[in-house]
Amino acid sequence: MSSFTALIDGEAGAYGVYFPDLPGCTAMGPTIEEAIVNASEAMRDWVDVTVERGGAIPEPRPIEALLADVDVREDIHSGAMMRGIPLIRHSGRPTKANLSIDGGILAAIDAEAKRRKLTRSAFIELMARHALPEMAL
Repeated sequence: MSSFTALIDGEAGAYGVYFPDLPGCTAMGPTIEEAIVNASEAMRDWVDVTVERGGAIPEPRPIEALLADVDVREDIHSGAMMRGIPLIRHSGRPTKANLSIDGGILAAIDAEAKRRKLTRSAFIELMARHALPEMAL
């Protein structure tokens, strides 16, 4: 799984995210966490559209190369934070997985899935979509 570096700036209630290596790929959110999740989805959509149009996905630059970029340096100097965000693409096909999970945690997952009117699998996928971008680098 590849990751792209994002720059995050703003203040409580209005955070913006952009990817220096993915021109025009931006996202926003009221919290840093929500902005990161939204950025992960925006990155996936950006990549999907680029591929559909026959374009190539650029290779993520190493941190050192990004820090040598004048625009990135200026944004960091102005208070932007750098954060790696994994590129998580949808395959369009479900895959079975056999997981061992503590019984109490599984009961809590099932209860929350039921409350949200989701299957266990759909709820676990929802949790992963939100957690994976927050766990990167």
